[in-house]
Amino acid sequence: MKKNFVILFASLVLALMPWTTIRAQVEIDDEDTEETLDFDDEDEEEGDDDDVTSTEIDIPVGMEAEMDSLLSEWNNKTYLIPEGDCTDTGINPDFDRETYIHRLQRLPNVIEMPYNDVVRHFIDQYTGRLRRSVSIILGASNFYTPIFEEALEAYQLPLELKYLPVIESALNPEAVSRAGAVGLWQFMITTAKQYGLEVTSLIDERRDPIKSSYAAAHYLKDLYDIFGDWTLAIASYNCGPGNVRKAISRAGGSKDYWQIYPYLPRETRGYVPAFIAANYIMTYYCEHNICPASAQLPAATDTVMIDRNLHVDQIVALCNISAEALKALNPQYRTALIPGFSHPCSLRLPNTSMNAFIEWGDSIYAYRATELMTSRAEIEIAEAQAAPATTKISTRRSRTRSRSTGRGSRSATVRRGDTLSAIAKRNGTTVAKLRKLNGIRGNNIKAGQKIRVK
Repeated sequence: MKKNFVILFASLVLALMPWTTIRAQVEIDDEDTEETLDFDDEDEEEGDDDDVTSTEIDIPVGMEAEMDSLLSEWNNKTYLIPEGDCTDTGINPDFDRETYIHRLQRLPNVIEMPYNDVVRHFIDQYTGRLRRSVSIILGASNFYTPIFEEALEAYQLPLELKYLPVIESALNPEAVSRAGAVGLWQFMITTAKQYGLEVTSLIDERRDPIKSSYAAAHYLKDLYDIFGDWTLAIASYNCGPGNVRKAISRAGGSKDYWQIYPYLPRETRGYVPAFIAANYIMTYYCEHNICPASAQLPAATDTVMIDRNLHVDQIVALCNISAEALKALNPQYRTALIPGFSHPCSLRLPNTSMNAFIEWGDSIYAYRATELMTSRAEIEIAEAQAAPATTKISTRRSRTRSRSTGRGSRSATVRRGDTLSAIAKRNGTTVAKLRKLNGIRGNNIKAGQKIRVK
């Protein structure tokens, strides 16, 4: 109901706008440029000033994705049926330019989406060599589009921006570009951290569909506030606002994307046309005989906050979930360790696995803890054995330690993830004795703490 209302509202906005602001076809200003469009996908740094008036453009990362890589993503393998309910004849009908113009005008969008030869080229890519990938993307959109729309709504942004990840990553949360951008929204590290995403050796929230979507919506809003134009905001999402400002300057101050087009970095020249093409194909795929992959409803999930270190193998062993499924539901973790001890970390599990997680309680953290938690909280430095002076010092220290701990007593250091039951089992005693020896009430112990075990 909410989605229908948004579409209706967008349609009314378009209907009330002066028709002079909606251009059906745009000619690219190619003054002093080559007439032939060269879709060269050689690697080039963003913002390269060389050849600024060329019409060469790069294909966006999302259009380089192979169908096999899309099908290898866990959600797609688990919940998509590639063939769908219709039959893809493989025949792509040939339409005239007036048909494309009319269809683009009918899109219930706030963002201007005109037609030209570059847009047509990208539409041909999606309806031709990428048509089977489009089928998978259409199926995967059932998982991700509600997340994108919720984030965009939170910042009151046009909902057609939900198709940016189609050209950014082909809806693959594990996508990594040649430049090092990561995730559905292809964040670079600097921008990711600027918008609150954590990127460390253990965590990369650029891969988290929910957190990255809200960060992307925030970033897009800031870019729109800078330029006051959605086409320029989209272009600057790709190459940065500095490069868009330079292109505006070189175009004599024009703030029309299609006028500054020749002065933009190569990939950005194709970025906005590809975005328009993505909106087209995600709406008019049926007209091109493309069958969307059928999507089954994913299992219901729930989230719990973890405040201790937890290993993936501990969850897999006791909570009836595969390592692959666990990784897919928690893509932000770069290793098998969830570092809850450093700060609370979220853990998403299917409801059935969450019930098991709650029932097992501390036993999950204790399971193979000595083997899996290899990071040592405290360690003694080895001393040389040959020097007599060293031997005397070692003996003296040993005697002092013996006196301080009491005759016949023995202590142990609490490791990360330890519980009283695990310590008792390791040292041949009971939890009750440990509590009595150390004056412990309940189970309150922490890593690095020394407790008497005898």
